[in-house]
Amino acid sequence: MTAASDTNVIERRSLHLELVERIRPLIVESQLKAGDKVPEKELCERFRVSRTPMREALKVLAAERLVRLEPNRGAWVTKVTVEEVEEVFPVLGALEALSGELACSNISDTEIIHIRQLHDQMMQNYRDRNLAEYFKVNQEIHRAILLAANNQSLTNTCQALSARMQRARYAANLSEERWANAVDEHEQIIRSLEARDGKQLGEILRQHMKNKQDSVLKWLRQTNADQNNSAI
Repeated sequence: MTAASDTNVIERRSLHLELVERIRPLIVESQLKAGDKVPEKELCERFRVSRTPMREALKVLAAERLVRLEPNRGAWVTKVTVEEVEEVFPVLGALEALSGELACSNISDTEIIHIRQLHDQMMQNYRDRNLAEYFKVNQEIHRAILLAANNQSLTNTCQALSARMQRARYAANLSEERWANAVDEHEQIIRSLEARDGKQLGEILRQHMKNKQDSVLKWLRQTNADQNNSAI
């Protein structure tokens, strides 16, 4: 195999991963709605790509359980279920707690300053009632703490599970009460991180995930009830 062909392989792989990063937010923010067929042709035209990298991207999203692939029928946006939320969130909470404990042992002053800046930006988004930007920066904060833990196995596992729950977490944050409570919890998170109190931060992050789980389940059950009523 030549050096040129090696380069081509890397480029193709990068393209489909770039597509994953473009399509995932469309699903998370419900621009591609649960239960709908993924418009592959339209997306190919939108991002100016062929069907090959698009299909590779959809395989990645299927592994994240964001889409379901059906032979000869294409890809369909999956629905978040109560069972999945009850399965994933406790594991995600344990991993987030561990990341907080490890981060406090490994984090640098520069990283803490960066996370404080993200926190302040997120608070401004909250005051501006800009949910989309709030959610984006919120995820950056959790990722920064995870990376500060300096454990690649933990990072890989936590990110994979988090991707599965992003849609539900985004939708559930539409509740004003939950949004306000989440902001209070993030104030506790940043204070514990700055104090490098790993035990306290771990407990806060675990409870933070538990509260998110409760909010997501409330939203999901209400959504299911509304859909059932409308079908009668």
